[in-house]
Amino acid sequence: MKGGLYLDAEAPGLVRQTYALVRAERGKRKRFPENVVEPVATAEEALAREDAAHKLFAAEVMGPSRSSEGFRLYYLVRWLSE
Repeated sequence: MKGGLYLDAEAPGLVRQTYALVRAERGKRKRFPENVVEPVATAEEALAREDAAHKLFAAEVMGPSRSSEGFRLYYLVRWLSE
């Protein structure tokens, strides 16, 4: 289990760890709906595009994973600019 997320060893491509830009209040949540997460290729790209004034933060996330309510969620691994 990684941050409340169960990983299936037989299907590693379904949920993956990636870098992203997250539009949210930083520090308040550990999971985010997919509509506020923009996956990017590298940590450097995420950090370069971070914009705290517009609440857009660089992060490392796991996902997407389907919640029990049917939403696709990303789970925070860590904020990159800490």
